[in-house]
Amino acid sequence: MEIKAPATIPYLLYEQVRQMIIDGTLAPGQPLREQELERRFGTSRSPIREALRLLELSGLATHAQRRGFRVVLYTEREIRQLYLLRAELEGYAIRGLSEHEDLEPLLGRLREVHARLERCEPKRAVLSYLSTVRHAFLEIVDFVGNEPLREAVHRLNERCEPLRYNLYRRGFSDVGAVASFVGRVSEAIAGREFDRAAAARRECAQWMLPLVLRAYAEEVSARGTGAA
Repeated sequence: MEIKAPATIPYLLYEQVRQMIIDGTLAPGQPLREQELERRFGTSRSPIREALRLLELSGLATHAQRRGFRVVLYTEREIRQLYLLRAELEGYAIRGLSEHEDLEPLLGRLREVHARLERCEPKRAVLSYLSTVRHAFLEIVDFVGNEPLREAVHRLNERCEPLRYNLYRRGFSDVGAVASFVGRVSEAIAGREFDRAAAARRECAQWMLPLVLRAYAEEVSARGTGAA
């Protein structure tokens, strides 16, 4: 579920806590105590509680009775499911491009994304790089015009954000490989070889998954929050 809301206090709080979860300021599994957040942001309990509910809806926080809210702590199985399901859904979107005659608007955007990825230096601008990576395949999903599919993929992407950021924060540097996968997908789409493009998308996820799992396990171990 994409969180789209006006610039209310709960939404602004949601954005700030969301970023703290994504960039690792708040550790996996860390309690999100309302009193602490009240003091940190200088606001009352009601907007904090609404912000935490938005985080739960987005999949970045969990809630349990008598335990309250916590930053999501992924299991290895959940990470595999997130990455492989997202790849399958994006592959489904790629195959759906066969119904579109004019793909040049999409191909133009994919070429721009590919060029940005090749120029990016993630160590200098991690958030910019991550945004570019995320949009590489979202461009395809958005272009297809399947709203249920779009909602599902955007939600999965949101849940992958802390994992993606953690990977690059822990020193992942093979950005050329990521750009190469985007280039292969774009090239196959340009030739209307949609099955080949979908296969390249799945291959990208399968290549990335062990790197993400290892980086997250290292992060959880370093924070002392349990096994991933």
